[in-house]
Amino acid sequence: MNKIGIILVSFFLLTLSSCEVIGGIFKAGVGVGIFIVVAIIAVIIFIVAKVSGGGK
Repeated sequence: MNKIGIILVSFFLLTLSSCEVIGGIFKAGVGVGIFIVVAIIAVIIFIVAKVSGGGK
C-alpha cells in the first residue's frame, strides 16, 4: 500500500467510529453490487440481440 493510502486509512480509522466505517463499507458494497448486476443484465441483452439477428 502506498503512503497516501496508509494516511487515508489512518485518518478514517481515527475520525470515524467503527460502526460508521462498517456502514460505509456495506453502502459501497451495495452500490457496487447493483452496478455489477445491471452490467451483467446489459451484456446478456446485448448478446441475445446479436444472436437473434437484432439490428438488421
